[in-house]
Amino acid sequence: MTDLELEHLRQEKWRLNGKPVRTLEEARSFLEAVGFCTLYPQKPAVLVPTFLGAWVGADDRLPTWQHAFADQRAKDATELMVRLLRERDVYEANLFGENNPLLVTASVFPYFYALVGERNPKTAPKAGPRSEYSQLACDTFELIRRKGPISKQQMREDLGGSVSLPALDGALVELWTRLRITRVDYNANDGSSWDVLYRWSPDAVRDGMNLGVSEALTALLSKYLGCVVAADQAELDNFFGNFVPRSRVKEAVNALLAARELEFVRVGERTLVQIAAAKAEVRSTPRMQRAR
Repeated sequence: MTDLELEHLRQEKWRLNGKPVRTLEEARSFLEAVGFCTLYPQKPAVLVPTFLGAWVGADDRLPTWQHAFADQRAKDATELMVRLLRERDVYEANLFGENNPLLVTASVFPYFYALVGERNPKTAPKAGPRSEYSQLACDTFELIRRKGPISKQQMREDLGGSVSLPALDGALVELWTRLRITRVDYNANDGSSWDVLYRWSPDAVRDGMNLGVSEALTALLSKYLGCVVAADQAELDNFFGNFVPRSRVKEAVNALLAARELEFVRVGERTLVQIAAAKAEVRSTPRMQRAR
């Protein structure tokens, strides 16, 4: 395989070939094929498709999240993405620590939850010297648990007018990063609405809680390689290292190679890994297929 051939395969799968996603059904099909994507391009770059690129049908001159507010294409793509959120066809994850969520399709989400989410999601977080949650995050969780889905503006009023929007945003990020809460809607008047994830999608959370870390990671690695066609270890680390130790990523790759689920492929001057030819028609595990 040449570098140009690899690029063409990715452009086709990522809908960057002049055939943009426009309808809800096309968006579902695209997300099911790739498994996950960012909403906007990520800088520094991460090897993963973007929902905005699929909407536009190309990847040239796409805005990052900092400039998306001024781009009508980004507004239209976000509107379609929010429809997917409402239908529980896709979930957002705060993987990169900024306003550029990773979108994870419903069939893949339990595997992602198994690696990132809480094993006891109904147990309220507690603040303290060794806790990863601030007191405001704990108060916000309890408010969302009692009144969710609830808008950010309503949260601020219920928590007291002295709570600043940046402080509330920080509390939401603390909870969202561990998949305690999820954004479930958005409108121009009220902004984002949030709910506790275990109530919004109890089946997805339960499935994730019942998955082992090794099973989840190997399933996601296979899905990711189906999405990007082929990748080297550094590219795998660059993506998965955001939410699991890189040593575990390498162990999972070696296990899949030993099981002949993956194989090496020469692309230009690089040696990459891809789904083994005998497995190329199976892009997801049986559990993922049943979830569709």
